[in-house]
Amino acid sequence: MSKNTQNTRRKFLQQIGSAGLLAAASPLASFAAAEKTEERIIRYNKRISPNDKIRLAVIGFGIQGHMDLNTALKVPGVELVAVSDLYTGRLENAKELHGKDIFTTKNYQEVLDRSDIDAIIIATSDQWHARITKEALKKGKAVYCEKPMVHKISEGMGVIETQQATNKIMQVGSQRVSSIVYAKAKELYKAGEIGKLNMINAVYDRQSAIGAWEYTMPSDASPETVDWDRYIEKMNKIPFDPKKFFWWRNYREFGTGVAGDLFVHLLSGTHVITGSKGPNKIFSSGQLSYWKDGRNVPDVMTGILQYPETTEHAAFQLTLQVNFVSGTGGQESIKMVGEEGTIEIRGGGLTVRHSIMPKAPGIGGYDALFTYPKAMQDSLMTAYNQKYTAEDKKRITKADIDFKVPPGYSDHLDHFTNFFDAIKTGKPVVEDAVFGFRAAAPCLACNDSYFQKKIISWDPENMKVLKG
Repeated sequence: MSKNTQNTRRKFLQQIGSAGLLAAASPLASFAAAEKTEERIIRYNKRISPNDKIRLAVIGFGIQGHMDLNTALKVPGVELVAVSDLYTGRLENAKELHGKDIFTTKNYQEVLDRSDIDAIIIATSDQWHARITKEALKKGKAVYCEKPMVHKISEGMGVIETQQATNKIMQVGSQRVSSIVYAKAKELYKAGEIGKLNMINAVYDRQSAIGAWEYTMPSDASPETVDWDRYIEKMNKIPFDPKKFFWWRNYREFGTGVAGDLFVHLLSGTHVITGSKGPNKIFSSGQLSYWKDGRNVPDVMTGILQYPETTEHAAFQLTLQVNFVSGTGGQESIKMVGEEGTIEIRGGGLTVRHSIMPKAPGIGGYDALFTYPKAMQDSLMTAYNQKYTAEDKKRITKADIDFKVPPGYSDHLDHFTNFFDAIKTGKPVVEDAVFGFRAAAPCLACNDSYFQKKIISWDPENMKVLKG
């Protein structure tokens, strides 16, 4: 890159406000993360030729389906062709929002059969993820599948094998994987900013009925407006229950509870930063504390995952926590704890705080020294002062770091941009099926641990549950 080009890029960053990304008191605060934002904005401003068009369909037009589509359509060259959902009201809503000419159907296979569709967003209830993903890939579609990639661990390898056999683009929808905040955290971690990692505490708490998945129910929910038989296809016969359709996250038959829904975000972020393939021991505990509305999954849950030492990272323990009736008012954070400090990701940024032990171990205070005879105390103190200098006794100090994203930044938009770029260029996606399964499986194993009341042994390299 020429010097003039570098200067132009730097001026551009300052003009768009991305220089705010560099608010870190450390030489590690380079332009690396900021340039990702710059490149995204430049790409959005370029002219789109007719050949660049990506024709999109959405299968599952609930909350996340709406959010995914709205974000995807912000990327130039993406246009909506079809929407599939099992509830009539959402198909009506799709035409209200996106025009009466879009194709709508309750049968997703009619969408997959269309030759004018390039890519599919799968935002259904979890039990449909693996099946629709495999069918879509075999139909030659690029797939963006919401997390968790699978409903059951046993489905994972089938999705991976289908993607590899078809060689079609597939990305899993956990947007933190594309976030510049996590890219910065990875940079700082890899540079040794907090020393050797030993623990990560990850929390995703909420305190509201909607946050606990008690969504507003439509007034016309009935077997006439919901294709219930298709919804429970290949399952044991279950009588129509609007809760199990509109509140599906609360039921093991259709969702994956707090572990598959929210642990997976926290674990995905951890894997991006550390480069880990996953834990080898998984245990979880929890209870149903407050939201006793018929759900059969806990509303308070903690997972304890042990990560073995690998070439990518030291051995560390990861705790995952969700509390749906949290007196904190709700919070989301990932705190990485190392021997020399912490990296904490919270909201739209991260902070690094240092705490480095002095070379000298210390003497006196809450110490056994004062329990010995006076002559021995004096002798031990003299020996200590001869061994360690005044400098050895000082705590090492380093400047803290604060890093924030620029106003209006969206990791969700970055994640979709990465997906569509992969379709256009053939370059790898940032969250492929292997990454998606390695993120989902330990979280689903937390459910298994909770319900089976046992520790789960996991092979992160070969991606399988170990017996015993």
